[in-house]
Amino acid sequence: MTPAAEHHVLTHLQHRAKGVGVRLGVRTTGCSGLSYVLEFVDDTHEEDIVTQCGEVKLVVDPKSLMYLDGTELDYVREGLNEGFEFKNPNVSDECGCGESFHV
Repeated sequence: MTPAAEHHVLTHLQHRAKGVGVRLGVRTTGCSGLSYVLEFVDDTHEEDIVTQCGEVKLVVDPKSLMYLDGTELDYVREGLNEGFEFKNPNVSDECGCGESFHV
């Protein structure tokens, strides 16, 4: 998780007034097969893999880890657009719209 992503998540956690971090995972969907899932985490599960990124916990379930190993989570602003960007070295192909990927 880059400092920009950490800052963005931390700001939202403070506004929520609860939560320990974010869960990053994948699900089967889209035209290339997989898409990213990013959601706030209030509690972790025993099987979760938890990485401390500054003040934020990044939580990944074991099934998603093989698709996400080595991924950098960034938060970028380009003009009027802003959002999370996933730099995943495991991706072999992405769909044209950028919503899904294949490993």
